[in-house]
Order: sequence, then C-alpha cells, then structure tokens
Amino acid sequence: MEDHNTANLSEPASPAASVASAEIAAEFAALTVEEKEQRRAEWSQELARVEEEINTLRTVLASKTRHASDLKRKLGITVWKEVTDDVNQGLRNIKESTVYQRTESVLKSTGEKTASVFGSITSGITSKLSQMKNSESMRSIEASVGSAYENVKALSYVIRWRNGSR
Repeated sequence: MEDHNTANLSEPASPAASVASAEIAAEFAALTVEEKEQRRAEWSQELARVEEEINTLRTVLASKTRHASDLKRKLGITVWKEVTDDVNQGLRNIKESTVYQRTESVLKSTGEKTASVFGSITSGITSKLSQMKNSESMRSIEASVGSAYENVKALSYVIRWRNGSR
C-alpha cells in the first residue's frame, strides 16, 4: 500500500524534475511507517495553511477589485474606455517598436520599387499598343470590323422590315 502512494506523488515536467521526483520518492520510501505518517501530517497541516492563505488573498483581492470598480465608476472610467485606452497604448507600443519601424521601412521601399516596375511595364505596354493602333494591319482590321458591323446592322434592318416591324 505504501509503494502505491509514493508512485503517485506527481508527474515530472522535465528530466530534472524527474530526477528530483525520484530522489524525493526514494527518500520517502526510506522512512519508517511512523516517519511517513508524521511527514504526511505535516504536509496536510501546511497544505491547510496555504489553502487558507489563498482563500484570504482571494477575499482581499475581490474586495480591492470592488473598490477599484467603484472608484472607476466615480471617475467616469468605463470598461469601453479602458479597452480603448489599452488598444491605443498597444498600437503606440507596436508603432514605436524597432521591428515595426523596420517592417514599415521595408514595405515602403518595396512599394516604391514595385510602383516603379509597374510604371515601366505600363509605359511599355501603352507604347506598344499605340504602335499597333497606328500600324497598317490594325487599320485594315478596323476597316474590316467596321464594314462587318455596318453589314450586320443593315441586315438587321432588312429582317425587321420583312417581319413587319418597320
């Protein structure tokens, strides 16, 4: 029965904690039955004291929290104002950080370079389109499309005239 209780002391969180837990378990196992009972009694008393202190602290904290809320209400500080102030302060902190400033600088530089590249590409495309528009081939295509459009328009008029919707 004693071995079962010592095996469930706690789960170690790291190798160092595992070694410490093993040492504590070994020390506890080496005690006599009376010493083990005495240790458990001491630990139980200490646990009761700590839990009582925690409850006292919780009570004091709740009282202080209520008092702070009353003072904020009297000062006109609302939850919304606190959240807004916190968000604004957070944004100020971010904007003042060196990481943000470096990122902003890189993005600005990249944006300028990208705009320059796109400007060059757009200028080149506009120039090529202008050359194509003034070419003999394009004038020939425009004339053909214009002629086809006029023919379709005339045909549509004839069809409507024949159907009696003059």
